[in-house]
Amino acid sequence: MCFGMKKGEAVAVFKTLPGQKIARLELGGVLNTPQEKIFIAAGSEIRGFTKRGKQFLSFETNLTESIKAMHISGSDLFLSASYIYNHYCDCKDQHYYLSGDKINDVICLPVERLPRITPVLACQDRVLRVLQGSDVIYETEVPGPPTVLALHNGNGGDSGEDLLYGTSDGKLGLIQITTSKPIHKWEIRNEKKRGGILCVDSFDIVGDGVKDLLVGRDDGLVEVYSFDNANEPVLRFDQMLSESITSIQGGCIGKDGYDEIVVSTYSGWVTGLTTEPIHKESGPGEELKINQEMQNKISSLRVELEQLQYKVLQEREKYQQSSQSSKAKSAVPSVSINDKFTLNKDDASYSLILEVQTAIDNVLIQSDVPIDLLDVDKNSAVVSFSSCDSESNDNFLLATYRCQANTTRLELKIRSIEGQYGTLQAYVTPRIQPKTCQALQYLIKPLSLHQRTHFIDHDRPMNTLTLTGQFSFAEVHSWVVFCLPEVPEKPPAGECVTFYFQNTFLDTQLESTYREIVVRPHWVPGFDSVQNLCPVINALALCPIRKRPRCNPIYHPSKTFLTTTHENFEIDKINHHFNMSLFDIQQT
Repeated sequence: MCFGMKKGEAVAVFKTLPGQKIARLELGGVLNTPQEKIFIAAGSEIRGFTKRGKQFLSFETNLTESIKAMHISGSDLFLSASYIYNHYCDCKDQHYYLSGDKINDVICLPVERLPRITPVLACQDRVLRVLQGSDVIYETEVPGPPTVLALHNGNGGDSGEDLLYGTSDGKLGLIQITTSKPIHKWEIRNEKKRGGILCVDSFDIVGDGVKDLLVGRDDGLVEVYSFDNANEPVLRFDQMLSESITSIQGGCIGKDGYDEIVVSTYSGWVTGLTTEPIHKESGPGEELKINQEMQNKISSLRVELEQLQYKVLQEREKYQQSSQSSKAKSAVPSVSINDKFTLNKDDASYSLILEVQTAIDNVLIQSDVPIDLLDVDKNSAVVSFSSCDSESNDNFLLATYRCQANTTRLELKIRSIEGQYGTLQAYVTPRIQPKTCQALQYLIKPLSLHQRTHFIDHDRPMNTLTLTGQFSFAEVHSWVVFCLPEVPEKPPAGECVTFYFQNTFLDTQLESTYREIVVRPHWVPGFDSVQNLCPVINALALCPIRKRPRCNPIYHPSKTFLTTTHENFEIDKINHHFNMSLFDIQQT
């Protein structure tokens, strides 16, 4: 749907017929001309419309996955699904790349300013992959899983190579993508524990001649950053909304002479933040008058509100009458839930964020493993706990959150215990009729407090666990997926794969390397890290029961580790503990 503003009111310009869910919308056109053509991605199809609503393009990409991200640059079309990237030129396939982890966003450096086509992929494994054709030129690590990419100042900055990125844990950064290596310019840490970044735009909202940075977060926060003399970002304004921000754009929309920030939210609201002064001051004894334009606007809003209230009452009465009929058939309404379950590195806890397009009535949390629910400042729901019989039915937690009226977003914090693995379930009941509930499941893995990283300190002494046997590369990868978070479900390409992890609670490190028939997790010093091998061994003892491979486990404790860190512990006791656990694997 496309709409414009006329006399301060939103007026529909055109709207298309209902169809598949639209995953992405981008503006495009001939290079160095106004970008007035509208491109949308729905399923595996790309459609194009003029600014008047006439469809001029329908392109079926034949991708096996639904399109998640899209970028338009002249006649070049850059698409990405969950793991697949494609480059089309004039709707003809040019290049292809299969990523090792999920692709969250795709962008291309401005081809009108640079003599090359340089696509960049934002991948879930905390990496930006810079491509040339179908090959990766290089990779650069960012401080969190990148969720959005944008050209600095809308054109790549002074060099045309400056790229903005936002991460799911709320960090924002600027990086220069050169032909040979990346140059990190600045980074904004998320010290105030704000939400993840979903959208970014550049627009001079302050009016000083320099484009500002507009940021939208998944907790409903809108931020405006200006740049100081050293080109470092400084927060100027922020505004909190009640829903996550899915898109943000700056421009002059409602009234001439006053710039605005227009945002869209998860449930479909479009909201504008204006620079027009809305507060008036008067001295003692002076009468504060409202101009006619403002009075008309207030009156129209009141009339619209009364019409909506009357329509809601009519629909409720209609539903009550139909529900009492003997021939009535109740249909289960479809409610979309936006959820996120992520590990916070700062306090070693998990954040569970639930967002519904309608108001939430209550949320029931159930877990078959011991976990702790932590307090969240943003959470205004009332929580109550029910008694559990953990010995008979493995039910360790039953908690109910009753939300206040018009609450569409709920954030919880959970702390797990490494070695205790199982399932956390959330039953979400929205305020709709008839009453329905949706169940969501989240896996708590044996090494749940480990976070993926790309570098570890190899100078620290290591303990080594080696497993060899008659099992496939894919089976080994499934074991790693079972034990550790942030590992892609699909086995990576190549004969040898290495993953690095860091414990967010103990600051220990883990290196997992496996090839054809060998899996070699290398553990760093610290008695707690030795104890963390126990969950892996116990988990692997369960995996062979289903596949029945024969394993030959060997444990090698680091002598440097044992003599420098644990002089008060007997080496024989540690070895005995591991030999008993490893014996279980050998027996299976």
